[in-house]
Amino acid sequence: MNNSVTNTVRLLGAGLRALLALTLVTGVIYPLVVTGIAQGLFSDKANGSEIKADGKVVGSSLIGQSYNLPLKKGQQTPEPDLKWFQGRPANGLGGNSVNTRYKLILSGATNLAADSKVLLKQVQDAKAAVVKDNSVPGYTVKPSDVPADAVTSSGSGLDPAISPAYAELQVHRVAERNGLPTAQVEKLVEDHTQGRTLGFMGEPRVNVLELNIALKGLVARR
Repeated sequence: MNNSVTNTVRLLGAGLRALLALTLVTGVIYPLVVTGIAQGLFSDKANGSEIKADGKVVGSSLIGQSYNLPLKKGQQTPEPDLKWFQGRPANGLGGNSVNTRYKLILSGATNLAADSKVLLKQVQDAKAAVVKDNSVPGYTVKPSDVPADAVTSSGSGLDPAISPAYAELQVHRVAERNGLPTAQVEKLVEDHTQGRTLGFMGEPRVNVLELNIALKGLVARR
């Protein structure tokens, strides 16, 4: 009996020591080491790839933003503010209807099939809007000019970048709305076009938030 109790106490003690040791290693030491390495070598990425303007954090280079006008009375969907470059559609985003104390945006895709009539209607409507919004005096956008990323949302609905083709398509409209020479806005797009990662991964892209921050600065210097 005494041996049984002794063995039980010994096993409980060993288990407790193992629990404390593993808690210290995996719950304290490991997170501190990983955090230290991340902050030392990749501080920008570790902190959320923040983008700052005028000394304030205005967003992340990894998450797209919308550039819309305030909702008018009776409106359900805001209209785009056409003085800014617009990002991709975000048809897959949802709202938080469970805990309404928090205003959250739920990331996601539409999950619509390629032959879906709903998807086809979304694409047709988006293409018509892109043609209408970006056709200005002296520059007419044709439906065949509209790139795929202008009318389709990404898998997350939060894509922060657009293709150079979509950015260039918006140049004339942005220049007119802001009273800027077209050549200056074209140069802005060119300067903010990023190539493929490591030269072969992904596609060339333009980060919309970074581009609009640069546009704001260009307008301020006008």
